[in-house]
Amino acid sequence: MKSFFALLAVLALATGCAHVSNPRADFSRLVGLPHVALAPQIEKISDANGLAQFHFAFSSDANHRVPGILIEPENISGRHPVVIALHGTGGNKENMIPLCRKLAERGFIAVAIDGRYHGERKSGKNDYNDAIVEAYRGSGEHPFFYDTVFDVMRLVDYLQTRDDVDARRIGLIGISKGGVETYLTAAMDERITVAVPCIGMQSFSWALKNNDWQGRIGTIQGAFDTITKSEGVAGPDSAFVKKFYDRVIPGIYTEFDGPQCIALIAPRPLLFINSDSDNHTPIAGVQECVAAARKIYSAKNADEKLSVIIQPNTGHKVLPDSERAAIDWFARWLKP
Repeated sequence: MKSFFALLAVLALATGCAHVSNPRADFSRLVGLPHVALAPQIEKISDANGLAQFHFAFSSDANHRVPGILIEPENISGRHPVVIALHGTGGNKENMIPLCRKLAERGFIAVAIDGRYHGERKSGKNDYNDAIVEAYRGSGEHPFFYDTVFDVMRLVDYLQTRDDVDARRIGLIGISKGGVETYLTAAMDERITVAVPCIGMQSFSWALKNNDWQGRIGTIQGAFDTITKSEGVAGPDSAFVKKFYDRVIPGIYTEFDGPQCIALIAPRPLLFINSDSDNHTPIAGVQECVAAARKIYSAKNADEKLSVIIQPNTGHKVLPDSERAAIDWFARWLKP
């Protein structure tokens, strides 16, 4: 079976002579790499409390192996829905094990992977920030969000090969950085059936226009400081942040911004969870996403497939009630 990314590459080539805006083809041009064999490996780690836990790895491209954890009910038979869980900046797949176990207890196969330059994929103290600096300088990589989106799409390729997975029922949830990667992946890959981005949904465009980008940039402050110093920029402003985005995550405030991605996700079930006092995702920009979502889901007669939780008096975190709502959302639409 050809991967979804391989099919996108065909589309990108077909439209390359006379470019017409097509976000999925554009994303494929940006980060799509030559198709390589997945070469999966998997090993059982433990059986406990009715759940089996495995460590696995597969090849995302010629230079990257993606490690992951898979948790499922013991003695599973037949095909089951999957939920993929993505960690935040500085985190790793192990951080997602408590959520994965809760999902597995509800009958899902739960999967978590290490993002680029995180967890097992980190060899030095500043790998992630160093890679972002090199991306700004033209390395060709996109470690800030995009390359992990590519890895998740390759993960879906792998999941489709498993005889315990129902490829028609694949959910995706992510926290913070993982939340951004969740809505990007769901927008670019229609095989994601249900999406739950947490404390990640935002309008990068609004943040730039209103000089409210500092919280999001703060998640990669080391890389940004190195770049501003090398460029001789003492007081970076929105114009410089736009330049930074154009080199590191091109399109993030235009065709790949939150409201635009929502239009590509609809009418598939979407729950996004944000906070009213989170400087990573300014609430006014979040409200732009809410308005865009309600408009497009209403136009597609899919209002019931959209839900928004704005956590009151809360900063950059996911509250227990919100996590439970996310699990219930997957249960409603993926029916484990």
